[in-house]
Amino acid sequence: MDYLMITGGCGFIGSNLIRHLFLNSDFKGSIINVDNLSYAGNPENLEDIKTEFSNRYIFVQADICDMDALADIFDKYPVDAICHLAAQSHVDRSIEKPDDFIQTNINGTYNLLELARKYMIRFHHVSTDEVYGSLGPKGLFTETSLYMPSSPYSASKAASDHLVRAWGVTYNLPVTISNCSNNYGPYQFPEKLMPLMVLNALGKKALPVYGDGLNIRDWLYVEDHCRAIVKILQDGILGETYNVGGNCEMANIDVVNMICDILDKMAPTIEKQPHRELITFIKDRPGHDRRYAIDSTKITQKLGWKPEENFASGIEKTIKWYLDNQKWVERVQTGEYRAWMERQYKK
Repeated sequence: MDYLMITGGCGFIGSNLIRHLFLNSDFKGSIINVDNLSYAGNPENLEDIKTEFSNRYIFVQADICDMDALADIFDKYPVDAICHLAAQSHVDRSIEKPDDFIQTNINGTYNLLELARKYMIRFHHVSTDEVYGSLGPKGLFTETSLYMPSSPYSASKAASDHLVRAWGVTYNLPVTISNCSNNYGPYQFPEKLMPLMVLNALGKKALPVYGDGLNIRDWLYVEDHCRAIVKILQDGILGETYNVGGNCEMANIDVVNMICDILDKMAPTIEKQPHRELITFIKDRPGHDRRYAIDSTKITQKLGWKPEENFASGIEKTIKWYLDNQKWVERVQTGEYRAWMERQYKK
């Protein structure tokens, strides 16, 4: 790949992927980062990349819902592959304002697919395990699990998955899809569980936990996810879907307790108050899936990928990153984000 377009490259996973490609892989081509810089898109995540790889890193501020803006990129650069990560991704926001998710996640994906079809280039779509809905106490999601989305967010991602698969079958477009479990790590926007808990705890604010806190998620360190995406781009079989998980199921309350205990050691309060005392159970959100768990056997056996980070080491690295990057935190905790969070968690 000489010119790889990455959509949503200023977001959490996207910026980590770009950093991984330039700093920790054998990728020799150029990256065109297409991002509309919505509330969660932060070009600061890639300032050092922009400086160090100025001849190979190209940033274009554009909305994937704007077909004309996307077409201009293809007119200007010889794009030969697309890795599509741009999405509205927060479940709570999708409940409050689902139309944004329909526009971006469905119509935006359609626009990209049509351009990929015009130029007949490789298209990799990064999706979520939430498309499968809620698991019972046993079992794992596989690539053949039925789609049963529960939220506007997961429904919009399910629709985009189906579009990608259909364009592959109908138009013979060279596509691959990956469905990942919950990511965590550096540069994650503070509306997500881990950074929200870390930053609220540091501010001595309530740590809001939905329902009884026993909803279970499989946790995947973002660098491991980036390695999986690169593996699929390099060696994935066209037309195939790969589930990517961290092999780490944790109840939400256990994650929050673990964060609190680590902060007690890394950033104790002057009063030595245990951070667990800040935990506040709040009303559960509508359609809250009880359990997700990924079976990553296929990508492990077929492509030789497996997660390298265990949860204990990954969460410590993540918390330390937020502690060491308070200026970054302060800059993103403003404007629309702060107003929205205040509406959600007024405690």
